[in-house]
Amino acid sequence: MENVGPLAGIRVVELGIWVAGPSCAAVLGDWGADVVKIEDPRSGDPMRGFIVRSKEDRERRVSPSFTVDNRNKRSVALNLRNPAGLALAIELIDRADVFVSNVRPAPLERLGLDAETLTRKFPRLIYGQMTGYGHVGPERDRAAFDYAAAWARAGIMASLGEPEGPPPGQRPGMVDHPAGLSLAGGIAAALFARSRTGRGQIVRTSLFQMGLWMKAVDLQSTLMGGPLPLPESRKAAVNPLFNPYRTRDGRWIYLIMMQGDRHWPDFCRAVGRDDWADDAALQTMRGRFDRRVEIIAELDAVFASKSFDEWAELLDRDNVFWGVAQTDEEVLADPQTAALEMWGRPDDVPEQTPVLKSPVGFSATPASLRRPTPEAGQHTEEVLLEIGCSWERIAELKEQGAIG
Repeated sequence: MENVGPLAGIRVVELGIWVAGPSCAAVLGDWGADVVKIEDPRSGDPMRGFIVRSKEDRERRVSPSFTVDNRNKRSVALNLRNPAGLALAIELIDRADVFVSNVRPAPLERLGLDAETLTRKFPRLIYGQMTGYGHVGPERDRAAFDYAAAWARAGIMASLGEPEGPPPGQRPGMVDHPAGLSLAGGIAAALFARSRTGRGQIVRTSLFQMGLWMKAVDLQSTLMGGPLPLPESRKAAVNPLFNPYRTRDGRWIYLIMMQGDRHWPDFCRAVGRDDWADDAALQTMRGRFDRRVEIIAELDAVFASKSFDEWAELLDRDNVFWGVAQTDEEVLADPQTAALEMWGRPDDVPEQTPVLKSPVGFSATPASLRRPTPEAGQHTEEVLLEIGCSWERIAELKEQGAIG
């Protein structure tokens, strides 16, 4: 597949581990950038070690997280503790348009790979920095995953789940991936600014900031003196028409009618409750709020009386707004997922497991999956030859322990 992505010709160097930093560079790669990932020769990105058994072949091991966040990259194994290895990294960055890292600030400063040092040395460089809690403040160097820095620390966890219940967990990468996408967007904007000014700049975000942004409506409400966002029981939801209900065959339908007054007549007709439609006390949000426990209990029984397919037909017939809670297998089999072509295989690798695509599309400069996930250090010699190293020099660097 020809690379015609919007960032074709842009060179990116990534020093990233786990999810948030690598996911940003993967998106840039999807958009056409040539991405070189620097890895430790001894261990590589630690996410490589998180493997599971394949369901189809129990003897086969797969790494879903590493696969999805490291396509469209070439891997170079450099020992940054070795002066020659560090010098090679700096040479790669010198030739790059963008440097992306989610390594904590202090180690980067010790290596001279921090944002201020590199942007001073290379004025056209776009430096994309992802941290856990932010690049300033007392916790700039605190270790973080999105579970801690965003899901828990930013207030998401405390506002979900049932009242008095334990805090709900999250699934892997749920905040990492939006954070990586946001940093990729910021980098693209900085590249556009550089095309006008000729100057690079530092683009920063953090998992904590992404968590705050995900909670923006609740936090803004609190800033404006609104009610505190507390966990809400589905059995006493503020709006019975914005709540999940279980069908006879065990599937969950989520009603999403925020404008309850507008939808009430149609909804009553769909669920066969003409008596509710005629009840003057239930014509307003306030009236339904006062009787919400009663309404929800009755709706539990109503929805349990029919199958999901039956309800889907009835709700669509009467213009009721709703969604369905799906399993991962159902999501992958969903015709809408297929219509959006949300997965694909890298060029010339038909045997590779399909890879989920990043969610931004371009009509004239399409994103693409061009390279499969690399082995650690797979492209070390290839990349070093591109920057002018001879085979003799590469052999010397290996002997010195500078490269893997």
